[in-house]
Amino acid sequence: MNSARPVAATRPVAGRPAARKRRARFTPARLGVYAFLLTAALFFLLPLYVMLVTSVKPMTEIRLGNMLALPAHFTLAPWRDAWETACTGLDCNGIQVGFWNSVRIVVPSTILSIAVGAVNGYALSFWRPRGAGVLFAVLLMGAFIPVQVMVYPLVRVLASVHLFSSLPGIVVIHTIFGMPIMTLLFRNYYASIPLELFKAARIDGGGFWRIFLQLMLPMSTPIIVVAVIMQVTGIWNDFILGLVFAGTKNLPMTVQLNNIINTTTGERLYNVNMAATILTSMVPLAIYFVSGRWFVRGIASGAVKG
Repeated sequence: MNSARPVAATRPVAGRPAARKRRARFTPARLGVYAFLLTAALFFLLPLYVMLVTSVKPMTEIRLGNMLALPAHFTLAPWRDAWETACTGLDCNGIQVGFWNSVRIVVPSTILSIAVGAVNGYALSFWRPRGAGVLFAVLLMGAFIPVQVMVYPLVRVLASVHLFSSLPGIVVIHTIFGMPIMTLLFRNYYASIPLELFKAARIDGGGFWRIFLQLMLPMSTPIIVVAVIMQVTGIWNDFILGLVFAGTKNLPMTVQLNNIINTTTGERLYNVNMAATILTSMVPLAIYFVSGRWFVRGIASGAVKG
C-alpha cells in the first residue's frame, strides 16, 4: 500500500513579502548612467575612428571632405610611407628613426629610474637614515615642480659635463624626473610589508644589499609592474625633454611625429600624418591593453598603502 507523504505547507517568512517584485531593468537613473558612459565613449573613440579611417584612404577620397565615411578604396600605402619615407625636416626616412630612438631612450631610463626608486623606497622604509623625512619631502617636492622651471638649469649642468644633446644625457634626465614618483611608489609599497620580516632578516645577519636583493626585491613584483607601466608610457609620450635634451640624432618618436606633421612640401598628406600618429601611439596603447589588469592588481596590492 503506497503511503503518500504530506506536503509541507509553505509559510511566508516573517518580514518578507510572499512574492518579490522584480527590479525594473531600466530605471531613469540607470538610463542616465548608460547615456553618460556612451557619450564619454563616443567622445574619446570618435577621434581614434577618424584617424584610423583617414589613414587607410587615398587622398582622392580625403579631398571629398567626408571624414566619417568608410574608405571606398582601402589602402595601406600611407602606413608604409609614414614608417619608411615620411619627411621629418630634411630627412625622409620615415618615423621608424624616431621609433628606435624612443626604444633606446625608454629601456635604460625605465630600468635606471625604477632601480633608483626601489633602493630609495627600501632605505626610507626600513633603514631610515638620519634626515630621511627631510630627504623624502625634498624628493616629493621635485615631483610637483613643473618641468619647464628646471629645463634651463639642467641644460647648463649637462653642458658643463658634456652630456647635453646626447643619448646618455636624455637617459639621465628621465631618470632624475622619474626618481621622485618611483621613490614614493616603492616606499609606500614597502611600508605595507611587516617590519618583523625585516628584523628577522637582520637577526640572521643580512646586510643592506643582501636583504634588498634576496628578500625585498622578489616580493616587489606587483609594484615593479606598476612602475614599468608608468615609466614606459610616460617616457614614450614625452615631448619637451626629448626635444631639448636628446639632440638631433636621438629625437624620440613624438618629436619626429611633430616634424612629419609640420613638414609641408606641396600637398599635406593627411593619411600619412594620421598613420604616423597611430604608429606613435601604438606602444602605449599596447601596454594599456596587455598590462592594464596587472596595473590594477599592483595598485591594489600596496601601491597606495602606507
